[in-house]
Amino acid sequence: MHFLRWALLGLFLILFVPTGVALARHFAIDDRPTDWRTASHESSGLAPDPRATPEAVIQVYAAPAFSWRGAFGVHTWIAAKPSGSTTWTRFEVFGWGVRRGEGAVRVRSGVPDAKWYGATPELLRDLRGGAEVNALIERLHAAARRYPHNHEYRVWPGPNSNTFIAYLGRQVPELHIDMPPTAIGKDYLPEGGWVSTAPSGQGVQLSAKGLLGLTVAPEEGLEFNVLGLTVGIDASPWAIKLPGTGRLGAPDGPASPHG
Repeated sequence: MHFLRWALLGLFLILFVPTGVALARHFAIDDRPTDWRTASHESSGLAPDPRATPEAVIQVYAAPAFSWRGAFGVHTWIAAKPSGSTTWTRFEVFGWGVRRGEGAVRVRSGVPDAKWYGATPELLRDLRGGAEVNALIERLHAAARRYPHNHEYRVWPGPNSNTFIAYLGRQVPELHIDMPPTAIGKDYLPEGGWVSTAPSGQGVQLSAKGLLGLTVAPEEGLEFNVLGLTVGIDASPWAIKLPGTGRLGAPDGPASPHG
């Protein structure tokens, strides 16, 4: 019993103290948007101008969620531009409209690096090339059409926007997507599955409805999921992953998986 008490105390400190600190820090920021109707969606300057970029490009983004959810959670999406195209397509999931029978998956033209309700996104992956990248874009379209939770959305523990991007990562493993530890919902496996590859398309992931699980993979390292919160260690590059806080250590840059 003595060991159990210490174990529970350690679990509380690891999971909820960083989350509490992140929540306090979030509400201490005075200039964060408070009205979703007027929050900025302008370009953050991270994506190349498609008119000056003839090659195919795939980029993966994450930005703090709107309102209180941004204290410890992010929204993720993929932007893609085929060779020669002058427009970008965004792949993402929205919860609004699902209760009215609308689909959650949105694949449409848009600003690839737009601020998410005023929050500047982080570029997670940047993949460029020719025919091989065009082929990956076509596979993203096909995978988005197969997403099994198009008419289902739950902020916690999923399926949500991060569940969708994790699903696309598994379907197109060449992207090697290493999703942020704050991407709540990434551990919810499609159709309530228990075993799969990690969102990076490699390794192995065990998950019980996104509430309890384990991930071991080259990109993600070692991750434990408890109640949708992630704790882990990444060895490439070295970092500790904590809920709310994210990565502590060397940043995981947006280098091309093939670069």
